[in-house]
Amino acid sequence: MSIIIPSHIWEYVIATTLIILVPGPSVLFTIARAIAWGRMIAVATVLGNGLGVYLISIAVALGLGPILQHSALAYHGVQWFGGAYLIYLGYCAIKESAAHAEDMRSVSESRPSIPKTIRQGFVVGVLNPKTVVFFAAILPQFTDREKGHLSAQLILLGTIFAVIAFISDSLWGILAGTFREWLSTDVKRLIRMRVTGGVIMILLGIFTILNSFR
Repeated sequence: MSIIIPSHIWEYVIATTLIILVPGPSVLFTIARAIAWGRMIAVATVLGNGLGVYLISIAVALGLGPILQHSALAYHGVQWFGGAYLIYLGYCAIKESAAHAEDMRSVSESRPSIPKTIRQGFVVGVLNPKTVVFFAAILPQFTDREKGHLSAQLILLGTIFAVIAFISDSLWGILAGTFREWLSTDVKRLIRMRVTGGVIMILLGIFTILNSFR
């Protein structure tokens, strides 16, 4: 399969980094495990989740690529849907910030082994239906339909997403494991991070919709 570099690759890297930096449920779960059991368990959780999510991104790329390649309406429709979905995710992040922060503090199961942690993370990543919707909504916006090989472009974008997500989420886990007491004693800090991330996603969604009309 040919490697096609989309023209908006750097815009994608920036947008993806901003989205991933938002402390969503997977990040909060990683932080919770880091606080409970330390850095190694947190990174193992991220690795398993990342492998599951990457598998989903490949499946979406192979299934969605041919459709977008042959339908201009589907191509632009996915762009509008992607922007609307980002706005929705931002709204949910703000609305549920307090609940997610409290949930993060409630981990009580016994310490798992590294292999078990990776398996658990993988299952969570691959069975999350929101992952399919996310990749189907976001990745196609940054492809170049004129260059063809949309499946290859989508796989490339999914790979970039997986690498950035692994680095970012692992850093969250390592920092949380290092500063356990600071993060676990003040829920307001987590709420502020979540709200800020929600605002960023809403702004990205609005920009995505406006950019689709260019």
